[in-house]
Order: sequence, then C-alpha cells, then structure tokens
Amino acid sequence: MKQHKPWFYEEYLGVLYQRKQAKWQWLQDPSQSNVDNINNVRHEDDRHFWKKKKKEYMKVRIQELKTNSKIKNIRDLCRGVSDFKKGYQPRTDIVKDEKGDLIAESHSILARWRNHFLQLLNVHGDNDVRQTEIHTTEPLVPEPSAFEVDLAIEKLKSHK
Repeated sequence: MKQHKPWFYEEYLGVLYQRKQAKWQWLQDPSQSNVDNINNVRHEDDRHFWKKKKKEYMKVRIQELKTNSKIKNIRDLCRGVSDFKKGYQPRTDIVKDEKGDLIAESHSILARWRNHFLQLLNVHGDNDVRQTEIHTTEPLVPEPSAFEVDLAIEKLKSHK
C-alpha cells in the first residue's frame, strides 16, 4: 500500500485536479498555448503549495524535537533525530531464491517465503528425540503467582 506524505492535505486535491485538467488539454491539443498553460500550472503548484506545506511540516517537526529536548524526553528526541537522519528509504519487494537469483513477482515471492518457512520449521531428520530427565541439585521453584508478576512489572522502568 502506498503511503501519502504527512504534509499532504485534502485541500490540495483541487490543485491536483487543475494540473490534471491542464495536462488533459495539452494531450488533446499540443499547441504552444496549452504547453504554456501546463507549465504555468505546474510552476504555481510547486511554488505555492508543495514547497510551502513541506516547509511548514518540517518546522513543526523541528519544534517537536526542541520541546522534547527541553523537557528531556530522550526517547522521542532520539526517534525524531533518527527519522531525520534516515530520510526517505524506498521499500523494495525483491527476494533471492534458493539459487541466489532475484525474484520480483509477488506470487513468486510468496511461494519463496512459503518454501523457506516450510524448510525452516519442518525438520524431518530428528524423529528420535527422547525426553530425558533433568536432575538438578536445586529444589524446584514453584511458578510465580499473577500478583507476583504484576509487582515485578510495576517495578520495571517505563518502555521496558
């Protein structure tokens, strides 16, 4: 599923419609006036809407990082900084098959993953596994109660 940019808003659908209409007119009649019209629409679109909204979005993100720094919210600060450092990373849907060749077709990728996990999870060589007794010198400790588990969880630091 393709995700939209976070700075994209519904109000720009009208601008995109104008751009589409200008392109349609140019495709119907590739005259110089239609070429000029489509170039003007594209220029205004880029200059006034996309760059402006992206700058506003970036200012908001930077302000969030500043406030996280001031209130010493290190976890969100580090996540935000790493998001800025990573930048845009396209997602690739390519897998290697058993021979090492690249597969790009979705059905072949699913079949490859199915075969991989079938081989990984269905081990057929160890049928002679016997359960052995474990002898320890320590006494067996009873399982903790639900109350003891809740107490241990409350003692943990946040996000652990």
